[in-house]
Amino acid sequence: MAEPAPVGREVVYCGVCTLPPEYCEYGGTVKKCQEWLAKNNPPLYARIWSAEALEAATASLSVAAQERAAKDAKKKAAKAEAAEAKQADKLAKSVVTIKRIERNKRKFVTSVSGLEAFGLELKKVAKDFGKKFATGSSVTKTPSGGEEIVVQGDVSGEIEELLLEKYKEIPEDNIELVEDKKKKGGAAG
Repeated sequence: MAEPAPVGREVVYCGVCTLPPEYCEYGGTVKKCQEWLAKNNPPLYARIWSAEALEAATASLSVAAQERAAKDAKKKAAKAEAAEAKQADKLAKSVVTIKRIERNKRKFVTSVSGLEAFGLELKKVAKDFGKKFATGSSVTKTPSGGEEIVVQGDVSGEIEELLLEKYKEIPEDNIELVEDKKKKGGAAG
């Protein structure tokens, strides 16, 4: 007789922290994970986060341990909220700067900095710019230690439109156009 083929276990992963839902409490985004799980998998949410499940999990603990666990949970929640507020504040203050820099007498390059604050991958955005404007586009390091995208040609207005159209996470108020008259390098002549 042939043995039945082994069947793999299906594991659900959290859409927020990418851990299995049983381990979401150890990440920093417990509230968001709970909301995601309640929306996407109610039976599993009921098994892990319902009042009965939480009570059953803490029933075997001593009174002092239960108090400590509650205190730790409050501390974690406060820390997560503070981190979330800090991230939102950082995002609100972040500015995408689009600079038109004169390279030679009639040649320009356009520099875009500040995109990494919005969680965008600079290499992919640079590739999008290169395809859209049919020019060279690259990611370069700035002297201040950050990174910027340099696009050949004067395409500052078009870049602003593309950013607003394609990357919705960047608010219009956070985009700043700058025109830089000084020469980027090379000999005067």
